[in-house]
Amino acid sequence: MSSSLKEMLAAANAAVPRISREDAAALFASGRALVVDVRDAPELQASGKVAGALHVSRGMLEFRADPTSPYHDPAFDPGRTVIVYCASGGRSALAGKTLQDLGYRDVRNLGAFKDWAESGGQVERV
Repeated sequence: MSSSLKEMLAAANAAVPRISREDAAALFASGRALVVDVRDAPELQASGKVAGALHVSRGMLEFRADPTSPYHDPAFDPGRTVIVYCASGGRSALAGKTLQDLGYRDVRNLGAFKDWAESGGQVERV
């Protein structure tokens, strides 16, 4: 059965809850969450990233998040809260759904990096 991007985004947005900047910052500061930037490298170069976030481009997410992959990044733990974001919230919704499909139980979508930065969230240049 085929699906459209619109349907995929609707399903991902329904499955992956949004999280506010304040709640994300508190979870991250407590050490209970991994924040993942799924944008492409040129986007990070242009605007920076959430301070302390792990950058894993959307195209490499499955390889880094799956513990059975030879490219697995040990920062990914299916028992840990994972907060994802991108430029507008679409890729992060799809990334969050993918993480859920890989067995991650607590995944949240922070949405757009621009919203984080404009609302006073800490940003680091890369």
